[in-house]
Amino acid sequence: QVQLVESGGGLVQAGGSLRLSCAASGRTFSTYNMGWFRQAPGKEREFVTTISSSGLGRYYADSVKGRFTISRDVAKNTVFLQMNSLKPEDTAVYYCAAGYGTGVRTRPIDYSYWGQGTQVTVSN
Repeated sequence: QVQLVESGGGLVQAGGSLRLSCAASGRTFSTYNMGWFRQAPGKEREFVTTISSSGLGRYYADSVKGRFTISRDVAKNTVFLQMNSLKPEDTAVYYCAAGYGTGVRTRPIDYSYWGQGTQVTVSN
């Protein structure tokens, strides 16, 4: 089992950057695929990006491709989400998730463990 704690959210102006972190507990962190999802008020939780357990495979939603970068530091049991060129439509609660499986995992059901979320607000 793994516990996830996100941090790094906040208020930023459009065009700005934020770096989210997700600290994981447990010795099996390196065996999990890690993902970031987001949920805006009144909307369903949507996929943002995922990184494979090896760190070699990364996949992004079209809406963030070229602006967001996911990475992981196995030694620190942490996954990061670097967000650049932020837009007001990026405003949401961002969730970190961990799960097993092969292939690109973009559905919430593909992930077994979730953090509590961190708020990202992008102003005009």
